[in-house]
Amino acid sequence: MSRRTIRNARIVTAGETFTGCAVIEGGTIRSVDRGATAAPEAEDWEGDWLLPGLVELHTDNLEKHLVPRPGVIWDATSATVTHDAQCAAAGITTVLDSIVIGDMDNGGTRSQTYQTSIDALHACRRESLMRVEHLLHLRCEVSAPDLVESFERYAADPLVELVSVMDHTPGQRQWRDLGKYRRYTERNGSLRDNEYEQLVRERTEQQARYAVSHRAKVVAGCHALRIPLASHDDTEIEHVQLAREEQVAISEFPTTVRAAEAARQAGMAIVMGGPNLVKGGSHSGNVSAAELAQRGLLDIMSSDYVPSSLLHSAFLLRDQLGWTMPRAMATISRNPARSIALDDRGEIAPGQRGDFIRVREVGGMPIVRGTWCRGERAM
Repeated sequence: MSRRTIRNARIVTAGETFTGCAVIEGGTIRSVDRGATAAPEAEDWEGDWLLPGLVELHTDNLEKHLVPRPGVIWDATSATVTHDAQCAAAGITTVLDSIVIGDMDNGGTRSQTYQTSIDALHACRRESLMRVEHLLHLRCEVSAPDLVESFERYAADPLVELVSVMDHTPGQRQWRDLGKYRRYTERNGSLRDNEYEQLVRERTEQQARYAVSHRAKVVAGCHALRIPLASHDDTEIEHVQLAREEQVAISEFPTTVRAAEAARQAGMAIVMGGPNLVKGGSHSGNVSAAELAQRGLLDIMSSDYVPSSLLHSAFLLRDQLGWTMPRAMATISRNPARSIALDDRGEIAPGQRGDFIRVREVGGMPIVRGTWCRGERAM
C-alpha cells in the first residue's frame, strides 16, 4: 500500500488555511495537521499550496481535440488521451466531459463525434489510459430533432453524472443578440443575408416543434434515473421558474443578474465560466462572472473551454474580489463535487479520496507542479 507524507505545505481545507503536513495512504487522505512532522520520509513542499484536486462539471475541451479544424475530425482515442493529459496538467482530477447530443446542424460534426467520443472514453478507462477520472455530462439540445433518440440511448450509461437542458435557438437565452449570433455562426465562413435569415428561420421552427416536448422527456428520464439536472443559459425569471418546477438543481451559466437572483431564491447552485472571469467578461455579451461573484451569486466555476482557467479563476476570486482561499477553492472542488453527490472528494480532509495538487504561485499566477488522483501521481 503506497504511503506519502507531505510537510511544509500551505494547506487549504474546507474552512481554513495553514502551514502543515498531510499523510495520504492507499488512495485516501489519512491525516491533515498543523505544523511539522518528524517522519523522516516526509517530502518538503517548500511552502507550495496543497489543494484539493479540481472537479470540473462542464468542459468542451474534448471537442476541441476531436475537431481541431473546421471539417477535420480527429481519432477519438487520441483526442481523449490528449484531453486527459491537459486536464491533469491543469490540476483537474475529476472531469465531466460535456458531450452534446441533439444536432441542430443536420449532420454536423457533433452528430458525427458524440458516439465515437463516448465509446473512446469507455475504451480508455478499460485500458487504464486515463490519468484522472472522466465521467459524462450529457448536454441536451432540446430543439434538435434527433435529441430524444440519442438521449434514450445514453441516459443509462453508468458514467453519466449530469444532464443539462439547453436551447441555442437564436433570439433568446445566450443568443438574445442576433448580431453576436451571426458573428458566431460565421466563425468558419461568411453567410449571405438570405442564408443567415434561412438559418434563423429553420432554428426557430425547430424550437417551436420540438423544444417543449423534448425537454419534458429529458427531465422525466433524468428523474427516473436519479441523474442531477442543470438548466443552461437561463436568461429570464421564467426560465428559472420552469427549471424550479422541473426540480433542476443547477443553473449553468445564467446570462443575466435577474436570472441568477431567481436561481439563488430557488436554491439552485449557480455555475459560471472560468474564461469569463479570467478575461473580464462574457464573449457573448452576457453578465460577467465577477459581477455575480460580487453579488454573492456564484457557487461553482467551470473551465468551460480552457482547462487552466479553473484554478486561475479561484485565485482571481481571492485577489480581485477578496474571497478567502477556502471559499474560492470550494467553487472548483467541494461545491461541484457535492452538487452531483460525489461526497468522497473535493476537499483536503481525513477520509477523503487522495485527489490533490501541488501549486506554486509565480507572479500571482498559480502553476500546477503536480497532480495526484486516488493517491497516484497523474502529472
